[in-house]
Formats: sequence, C-alpha cells, structure tokens
Amino acid sequence: MTFIENESTPTMSSPHRIVFANEKGGTGKSTTAVHIAVALSYLGARVCAIDLDPRQRTTHRYLENRAETLKRRGLSLPIPHCEVFRGSTIEELDALVAQLSQDCDYLIFDTPGRDDEFARYVATGADTLVTPLNDSFVDFDLIGQVDAETFKVRRLSFYAELIWEARKKRAMATLQDNRREMDWVVVRNRTQHVEARNMRRIDNALTELSKRVGFRIAQGLSERVIYRELFPSGLTLLDKGNLGDLGTSHLVARQELRALVAGLNLPAPKSQRQARPAEAVNG
Repeated sequence: MTFIENESTPTMSSPHRIVFANEKGGTGKSTTAVHIAVALSYLGARVCAIDLDPRQRTTHRYLENRAETLKRRGLSLPIPHCEVFRGSTIEELDALVAQLSQDCDYLIFDTPGRDDEFARYVATGADTLVTPLNDSFVDFDLIGQVDAETFKVRRLSFYAELIWEARKKRAMATLQDNRREMDWVVVRNRTQHVEARNMRRIDNALTELSKRVGFRIAQGLSERVIYRELFPSGLTLLDKGNLGDLGTSHLVARQELRALVAGLNLPAPKSQRQARPAEAVNG
C-alpha cells in the first residue's frame, strides 16, 4: 500500500485526526490503532498518538514494549510517538493536541472502552472515526437497536446519534474551514468464528444502518493468537523480518491489515520522510 494523491485522496496541511472509538471494550480497538500507526510510520508519515485511557494505557504500553525491544535487539524500526493524556479538562487536552500537532502528519487517538467525556470530544472532532465492532448484536447495540424477530434496525443508539449530529455540523462548516467531512468507518473485527446465519443478519443490519447514518463498513482484524503474542515485544505483523517463521494464518492476517489501511482511504501527508522499503507494508 502506498499513498496515491488524487482527487479522492487530498494532501493535508494539518494533522489528520484518526480516532479509534467504541464505548464497549474488547473489540480490538487498541490493537487496530497500534497496527495502523506503525503501518503509516512504515510509509514515511510522521505519526503521533494520544492514549486517552490513563489506567490501562494499552497503546502506550504497546509502544513502550516496542521501544524496549528495539533497544535490546539493536533494531531500527519505525515507532510512533505516544503520549498518555492525564489531564482533567478539555483545555488541557487541546493543549496536548496543539503541542503534538506541530510535528506530525497523523494524530491518532485511542479511547477507553467506556462512556468518557474526552472520548466523546475527540470522536466528534475526528477527520476519520474508526469504530471497531465484533460481529455480534451485543456490539451492534452500540450504534443501533434491532427488532428481536426481524432483526431490522428499530432506532439509532445514543452514540450513533451523537456522531450523526457531529457529522452534520462538520459538513456545514466544511466550506468555511476547508476541512474534510468526517469519514466514519465501522470496522468488523473477529469475524472468522461467527455463525453464517448470524453473520448475514449483522450484514443486513449494518448495511441498513450505514445508509441511515452514512458510515462505511470495512473488514478488520480476525481473531488471531498472533496479535496477543506480539504485545509483550511491541512488534507488529509488519515487522516480519524480526518475527521468525510465520504460518499461513499470519500471512493472511498481514493481508487483512494491508486491506484495512487501504480501506481507510487516508489523505497523503503534505510531505513525507524517507519511507521504509515498500515490501514492509505491501509484502
């Protein structure tokens, strides 16, 4: 995957804000955020991340582990900069965002898996909002409620209404501030063990709701042991020269990641640093 500048993929003059948000835990949000951050770094982009969960700080811990592994093994691999937000006001968060925005192309936010003031704030200001969901109606309930008999969408959830209103306000202001409209991407993680009939029902419900609310649907990361195994080292599937022998399932997982990065349709950075070899992301 490479950045291709065209009419649908504009360059940017300020950091593109990618927010990984879901008020439910256990959806692969932090794992997805870290892998996307590293993938963009491999492509030569300057990437900063803000972890909004100061208790678990999964993204920050992952990248801490990565820094320790690189130092211990004497490796030179791309590593995004990450800060944990420990403030108590929106003004403090804005100050941290302003500080990091001075030297990055993409600013990634990893939010806690619960209702949170700061998570709502960054979600409504996202350029690209990524909402990972497991393929279950338990997770679907975050964005919409379905009829128990027909599985038709009955109503939007509070969260979907929040994002819908934010997107409408953003669309009205787009012409004035020259920012992109918010792109909301619902990412379907962990689909490989879902029963076929239930998957079809979720397919139909997501498609119906996407037409109402305007989000896009992307295939995400399947449930694979490799993601859990990589956390202690901070390595990712893209660091394949340092992972030893990978089985076929891991090769498929890397292909899933490449497809997800491409599917986010992110704008190209205004200026790129020297990228790593293309096969790091494409191979």
